[in-house]
Amino acid sequence: MSARGRCARVLPSDVNKVCPERGDEPATHPSKMSDFEVVPNLQQSSSSVSRSRRKAHFPAGSNEKENLISWIPENIRKKECTYFVESSQTSDSGRIVCECGYLREQHLDDAAKPPIFLGKEWDPSRHIQEMPTDAFGDIRFTGLGQKTGKYVRVSSDTPPRVIYHLMTQHWGLDPPNLLISVTGGAKNFVMKPRLKNIFRQGLVKVAQTTGAWIITGGSHAGVMKQVGEAVRDFMLSCSHKEGDIVTIGIATWGTVYNRESLVCPMGGFPAEYVLDEENQGSLSCLDSNHSHFILVDDGTHGRYGVEIPLRTRLEKFISEQTKVKGGVAIKIPIVCVVLEGGPGTLDTIYNAITHGTPCVIVEGSGRAGRCHRAGGQPARGQDHHCPDPEQTQCPLPGHLRIQDIVRSRQLLTIFREGKYGQQDVDVAILQALFKASRNQDHFGRENWDHQLKLAVAWNRVDIARSEIFTDDHDWKPSDLHPVMAAALISNKPEFVKLFLEQGVRLKDFVTWDTLVYLYDNLAPSCLFHSKLQKVLLEEREHTAGSKVPRLQMHHVSQVLRELLGCSTQPLYPKPKQAERPRLSIPVPHIKLNVQGSSLRSLYKRSPGRVTFTMDPVRDLLIWAVVQNRRELAEIIWAQSQDCMAAALACSKILKELAKEEEDTDTTDDMLALAEEYEHKAIGVFTDCYRKDEERAQKLLTRVSEAWGKTTCLQLALEAKNMNFVSHGGVQAFLTKVWWGKLSVDNGLWRVITCMLFFPLLYTNLITFSREKRLQPPMGCLARLRAFFTAPIVIFLMNTLSYFTFLLLFAYVLMVDFQPAPSWREYLIYFWLFSLVCEETRQLLYDPDGLGIVKMASLYIKDFWNKLDICAILVFIAGLTCRLIPSTLYPGRIILSLAFIIFCLRLMHIFTVSRTLGPKIIIVKRMMKDVFFFLFLLAVWVVSFGVAKQAILIHNEERVEWLFRGVVYHSYLTIFGQIPSYIDGVNFNIDQCSPNGTDPYKPKCPETNGDNNTPIFPEWLTVILLCLYLLFTNILLLNLLIAMFNYTFQQVQEHTDQIWKFQRHDLIQEYHGRPPAPPPLILLSHLQLLLRRGLLRQPATQHKLKEKLEKNEEAALLSWEMYLKESYLQHQQCQEKQNTEQMIRDIAQRVDVLAELLDLDRVKRTGVVEQRLGSLEDQVHQSAQALRWMMQALRGNGFSSAEDVPPVGSSTALGTKELALEGRAEESQPPCHVLARNLLYPGSHILRFPVPDEKVPWEVDFPLYDPPAYSADHKDMAVQDPFSLSLESLLKINYNTMDGLIDRQSFHGLYAVQDGLPLNPMGRTGLRGRGRLHCFGPNHALHPVVTRWRRNLDGSIIRKSLKKMLEVLVAQYPLSDVWALPGLGRPTGQCPPRPQGALREVLRALLSWHPHAQVHKGYLDDPRNTDNAWVETVAISVHSDTQHDLEMKRLNSFLQGCDPELCIRWQVLDKRIPLHANHKELLHKVSTLLGAYY
Repeated sequence: MSARGRCARVLPSDVNKVCPERGDEPATHPSKMSDFEVVPNLQQSSSSVSRSRRKAHFPAGSNEKENLISWIPENIRKKECTYFVESSQTSDSGRIVCECGYLREQHLDDAAKPPIFLGKEWDPSRHIQEMPTDAFGDIRFTGLGQKTGKYVRVSSDTPPRVIYHLMTQHWGLDPPNLLISVTGGAKNFVMKPRLKNIFRQGLVKVAQTTGAWIITGGSHAGVMKQVGEAVRDFMLSCSHKEGDIVTIGIATWGTVYNRESLVCPMGGFPAEYVLDEENQGSLSCLDSNHSHFILVDDGTHGRYGVEIPLRTRLEKFISEQTKVKGGVAIKIPIVCVVLEGGPGTLDTIYNAITHGTPCVIVEGSGRAGRCHRAGGQPARGQDHHCPDPEQTQCPLPGHLRIQDIVRSRQLLTIFREGKYGQQDVDVAILQALFKASRNQDHFGRENWDHQLKLAVAWNRVDIARSEIFTDDHDWKPSDLHPVMAAALISNKPEFVKLFLEQGVRLKDFVTWDTLVYLYDNLAPSCLFHSKLQKVLLEEREHTAGSKVPRLQMHHVSQVLRELLGCSTQPLYPKPKQAERPRLSIPVPHIKLNVQGSSLRSLYKRSPGRVTFTMDPVRDLLIWAVVQNRRELAEIIWAQSQDCMAAALACSKILKELAKEEEDTDTTDDMLALAEEYEHKAIGVFTDCYRKDEERAQKLLTRVSEAWGKTTCLQLALEAKNMNFVSHGGVQAFLTKVWWGKLSVDNGLWRVITCMLFFPLLYTNLITFSREKRLQPPMGCLARLRAFFTAPIVIFLMNTLSYFTFLLLFAYVLMVDFQPAPSWREYLIYFWLFSLVCEETRQLLYDPDGLGIVKMASLYIKDFWNKLDICAILVFIAGLTCRLIPSTLYPGRIILSLAFIIFCLRLMHIFTVSRTLGPKIIIVKRMMKDVFFFLFLLAVWVVSFGVAKQAILIHNEERVEWLFRGVVYHSYLTIFGQIPSYIDGVNFNIDQCSPNGTDPYKPKCPETNGDNNTPIFPEWLTVILLCLYLLFTNILLLNLLIAMFNYTFQQVQEHTDQIWKFQRHDLIQEYHGRPPAPPPLILLSHLQLLLRRGLLRQPATQHKLKEKLEKNEEAALLSWEMYLKESYLQHQQCQEKQNTEQMIRDIAQRVDVLAELLDLDRVKRTGVVEQRLGSLEDQVHQSAQALRWMMQALRGNGFSSAEDVPPVGSSTALGTKELALEGRAEESQPPCHVLARNLLYPGSHILRFPVPDEKVPWEVDFPLYDPPAYSADHKDMAVQDPFSLSLESLLKINYNTMDGLIDRQSFHGLYAVQDGLPLNPMGRTGLRGRGRLHCFGPNHALHPVVTRWRRNLDGSIIRKSLKKMLEVLVAQYPLSDVWALPGLGRPTGQCPPRPQGALREVLRALLSWHPHAQVHKGYLDDPRNTDNAWVETVAISVHSDTQHDLEMKRLNSFLQGCDPELCIRWQVLDKRIPLHANHKELLHKVSTLLGAYY
């Protein structure tokens, strides 16, 4: 046997062999590790390893790896045998081994002859010592890709918290939301292909959706291999964003094959591991599909099961930890999944059930997968996960242990392939956890809260809908507030939608403290979070504080105002000192915890201390949008009232965040979401505009208090939502504003005519909008004022004034520019002064109070304002030079340049034209193309010009001629003006200066001194010229044309849209402009100065805003919200009618249909197998009967042995057993089940276990020794004696009327033995009468009171074309199971006995209502014993009308009764949570009435 992984003492040479990249290992001394020695190291490591720097694989030389190398040897040990004792067994190769299983050379050098242990037997507790581990790091499976995992070799005595610290702090694993412990057969087994696929898909689905850890044995065989292959298939099919599944293998170090490759004292990064199944022998290879390995070492070799105690302790430790995520803190739940296995697996199930761990058994996987069949013996075989022999005591026999497992129904879940409601393993696992939680540490509302926290932590809204939000519990909206906050923080939109459906009102949920808590829990990677931190740091710098100030909502408002624009007021103004009381508990430390303080404290304050926000939907919508949470924001937007403004504001915020976002994918997502919200706003506005144009236009200009006193139109302009602004309704509104009080039907020529000859206003040439609406006519002054204050008239007058100014300016420049200014020139100066005054007014006009600095920045951003400033400054410069006699001519030149700029200003006037406006936009876009094209052209021009100048001319020192030769001539060459001297043919010496002395001639090229002929290489200059013209004329100019063409096509498609968007600026400018044109506008400026300066009157609001009254605004918003709902419904209909969606729906239906057909095939196969099994039973019984008859006849001499025909063989039983193994459905037990529950209700008495085959009294059961129990009911006057003395029992008369007690059974005469009657259904495991009052039958009456389930309008609800019923049920406070109320004699806890008033109501119902008997006989009740049992008569009492007086009396009683009585109406179907025997009664009633069940 070769040395495998045994490195007891590593020398420097050995280190170089195993880990050649490592140095020498420091000397270590064996020592026993205690818990106290680890505490300082753990604390030190937790501070040195940051959670934010976790990685799946550390690069070589990183700090994380160095911390791991130093931490693991200090805290984690391995075990070594220090005393060699020869064993009686040998190795596989026949060599002598120690009692520990290792060879002599695999021990320490001094382990062969230690003097202290001479003459002593080998004792593991003394002869095995601990020392620092020598195997840890990264593991890579050779030949199976580059995926690496983590591994470590640990001692079997390692504390679980050390391993948990290693996994979470150093390996970088997040604490799990669920722990799945998979156990079963350790040897390879065969599963049905369908069951294998269901198991694999369900396991990885529950692990991936809940963030669970899967713990297995880690070897490449059996159930561990199945789990590994499931994870592998998932990783191959999923995307990178779905994340990895944490699969932890806990194996025994001494049984791992090829473990010597893992030994490396300084850590293997990575360690190469070879998976060799052919040569592993009795050992096991590690599974390559696991992500982490914990290899447990007890110092022995080849002994399986060493890891079981440590695995058990580790799982228990993890299940006691608390996971906090998204404000929810829960104890990590654990579930055991069983797949195949043998007796060891059966012990594991029993151990898990004993400790309260729920188990899910996959039926059909074989062996232990059939252990739930009570009384059956599981098959024998090798099993992997056995219980801890030191902790688990199993004194019961195997079949009794199976019965105890089966009776713990709340902890046991059987996954059956094809069972209704259990098509997926993941659903079965989660349902098992919920079922277990209902029967453990939580009761009442706390139990439901705990289950809801689990569902939120797992993000399984399907489980929450089916298991939590049912008719069994009524949820108050306030109870859902804490988990609502957790769902928001964890970005679980489906849960948010579910909570809103359950009645959570955002108005009650969102408070100031809740908002602060939500913003405190922003994702650190969020851009908005970094902007908030920047604001807090700036505030700290301004206040000169040492600590970062606490986040407040006014900090959020600062960032939001940057995103929304300064046209909006702060959404959350800064509060004054002590304006709002704060929490006594700091909000960031409040968690939704099961034990401690919870987020619920935010909502449990007195009403005077809770401050609600103005618009909670807006606040949550902003919080979701700034984090780019699409689904969450869409759900919240659907709840908004001011929905159009909300959509436009979200679009603006997202576009601004996208500008600063560095991640390209996130930027694209933000821009796509911004466009989606713009489309939402367009859709709502379209529906509003179709219904009522006037009210829709009011929505555009309504001042929204919720969004910073801005308007929808202003938000759309700030966000540059061109699609919205170019909408027909918005353009109609702008046209209406453009015409003012004039009718839009007036022709332009009519307006110009009346503008020139205003007396025509009093004719019918011009119509006003008021007159068109059939209102009283306007007066003369009113008509005059309305006409000249219309924006279109103001525009036309200013245009006419500007053209007059340009004509006069041109006349002065060309005709009347004298040394002394003429009156015309003075008029130009006066005109320009009026223009300057108007620009100043535009700069200082600040109706929103933004400040002069902000107004100046907004003014400068406009291109036309920049052009105005440039023209005015150039004109002032020219005027200054013109007034100085010595610079008269330069002044005229500068004024000429100013005239050019003033002419360019005309393009702004032309933007109002629908024809010229789009062309001006195209020209502006093309100017950008030309600007970038000049950079490319300059490269060729300069390169050719410099080369040409250097080749032709020698030492040209004149700068102006250098510029001409390099740039100017080269540029003109592009357009065909080629220099004559460049080729020497047309060279003329008279056209140049030989020495460069003539200032008006260029310097001559290099020439021959004799005949003045050029000597430069003509061939070279010609080639350069041809190449230059080729690239510039053909390539670059055509490139410019192509760029122009692309820009034209691109802009042409959206030209109309862009023009409509920019049209608003012109309309708004002239809407707020004084009506008089320059230079008469100075009169308006003077009036404004008097009103603002002397009279102190506020500025007039000329912007397109309208402040509505509260009632009008509320009605308008309600109308908008109604149309928003209509829009959303229309969108849903369109999505359903979409071709792609229809194809997906059809594909999904086909998949469901195929699944149902497959399930039906499985069921039919199971039924056929069941029938065949029954037929085999009958044949076997007939064969036995015939054999007995033949033996009897032969014994009496009727026949000889030679004539006996073959009747059957003993192999029939074996065939029967093989056939029964594959049954898919479990038959109903022929005997009572509830009456054999292990724990008798209402006591601590344990029944004697009774297998199914031992229930009948006819079957001999010598070991049957049940305990006796009879309760003493002191409050009852009539009861049998509770002692079993023969003297007291002989006074009882059975099978007849015994005084007032009827002891007659519905099933006829029953047997009496030793004075005690025998239960006609057989043994129950308990003697006496238990909690019943009489020996023998205890008669009861169960009225099944039903009514039709109705809608609010009184119509009967139907399902599957059948009417639905509601039944009256009752429940005890500490019970989760409902039951039918009983009458007659008291029956204890189950079924509950109604109060006196209700009893009278039920008796009245029986006396007045017709009723029918549905059952009469024995009732399988948990209180039944061998000598006392319950017999009942079930009567159906049905109310067919909703006007029944007795039913109304019953309903009034239910409304006013004690809440702890728990009596209510329950919808009747097969999933109703009742006792099984009561369900049978309800089934009969529904069949009798023809109702749905």
